[in-house]
Amino acid sequence: MSFDENYFSSHTYANITFAKYSMYWWSNRFHAMLARRYGRRGSRFLEVGSGMGHLTGQLEDWFETFGCDINHWAVKQSKEVVRESQLQTASAQELPFRDDSFNVVIIKHIVEHLPDPQKAIEEIARVTEPGGTLILATPNLDSLLKPWKGDKWIGYQDPTHISLKPPAEWISHIEGAGFTIMRVFADGFWDVPYIRFVPNQIQKLFFGSLGGLQAITGFVFLPMRWGESIIVIARKR
Repeated sequence: MSFDENYFSSHTYANITFAKYSMYWWSNRFHAMLARRYGRRGSRFLEVGSGMGHLTGQLEDWFETFGCDINHWAVKQSKEVVRESQLQTASAQELPFRDDSFNVVIIKHIVEHLPDPQKAIEEIARVTEPGGTLILATPNLDSLLKPWKGDKWIGYQDPTHISLKPPAEWISHIEGAGFTIMRVFADGFWDVPYIRFVPNQIQKLFFGSLGGLQAITGFVFLPMRWGESIIVIARKR
C-alpha cells in the first residue's frame, strides 16, 4: 500500500477524527508536552513522520521546528496547519539533515511501518546532537490486554505494520544507535472493546481512565505493559 491521501482514512485511521479534544489531539498534545519538558527552548526540533503536521505545529512556540514524511500529500496538507515549520518529503531511513542538527527528535508510530527501522533509528542518532532527546512511540507487543484482543488487536489492523517488535528489541536498537534509555512507559488501554457485551462507553471509562489522566496531565506513570503503545525517551550519548 502506498502512503497517500487514502491512508489517512483507512485501517487504523478509519475511525480517527482530527478534531480538537479527540484522542488523536490529546496524543499529539501529550507528545508536545514531553518535547518541551526534555527539549531546550529555542533549539531545533524534528518530527520524523510528521504526517499532517498536527504535532509539529503545536511546538512552533518553543522550537525551531522541522518535519519530514514520505507521504507527499500529507506534507502538502501540513502547510495548512503549520505556520513556520520547515517541512519536506523524505524517508525516515535517509534523513536529509546534517549530523548533530536537532535537540529533540520525535518519531511517533512510524518505525512499525519501515522495512529497516534500525536504519531509521541510526539516522535519528546521526542527526541528534549529543545530549539531545529521542521520543519514540510504537505498538506494544507486550501489552497486558493484547491477548484479550487476539488477532483483532489494534497493532495488527494496519497491513503496513511490517515491523512490529517487542519492547526489548526496540530498546536494543535504540541503545545500539548510541542512546541511553531514560524512560519506557505505556499509553494506556484505549483499544476498546476488551469485553463482550459491555457497552464501549463504559469500557472507555474503565480501561481508558489511567491513560487519559496521563495524557491530560502530562504526568508519566503507566508501566510499560499497561498500554497498547510503548513510549521510549532516550538521550544521545
